[in-house]
Amino acid sequence: MLFVGITGGVGAGKSEILNYLGRHHGTRVMLADEIAHELMEPGTECFEKLAELFRNEDIFQEDGHFDRKKLASVIFADEEKRNLLNGIVHPAVKEYVCEQVQAEREGGVRKLLVLEAALLIEEHYDEICDELWYIYTDREIRRERLKISRGYSDTKIDQIFDSQLSEDEYRKNCQLVINNDGRIEQTLAQIDKALRERHI
Repeated sequence: MLFVGITGGVGAGKSEILNYLGRHHGTRVMLADEIAHELMEPGTECFEKLAELFRNEDIFQEDGHFDRKKLASVIFADEEKRNLLNGIVHPAVKEYVCEQVQAEREGGVRKLLVLEAALLIEEHYDEICDELWYIYTDREIRRERLKISRGYSDTKIDQIFDSQLSEDEYRKNCQLVINNDGRIEQTLAQIDKALRERHI
């Protein structure tokens, strides 16, 4: 089984690629954000730690869950708080991922397991992934996508871009670069070629 970590800047178009992999190659796709959300539900160890950390912030819904939009605004504007949150959530996500990888390897059925994570490199997933793949898209294309699809302002987009790795860092740390600047068919052809080369 090949375990691939997929990363790239926000707005790079990773979702469509992940959907394609999940549909066409018998692949299990894990999303670090979704895992983190599950681990941040009330009653979990992560939730208790974060509730204490952010007890003075207006980030809770009436039912006791985190208001994710408010939480995101707080951590994108404050690097120290972002680092504190990451220090709680990301080790828990990584532990869960390691358990799933071990289970899939022991199962011996799946040929390809994929993890998408924004902090794939920063959290040293190269230690457990067989390969890291970088989905590259031009910065201005990403900006326009985020304005259209999410309604983000330039200020918010700049905040997000500034919080992520540079293109050089992504390229330096990943074994494969997928260019997603053009038509989706061209991108998927690159994916298919990479999988053929890896006998998947």
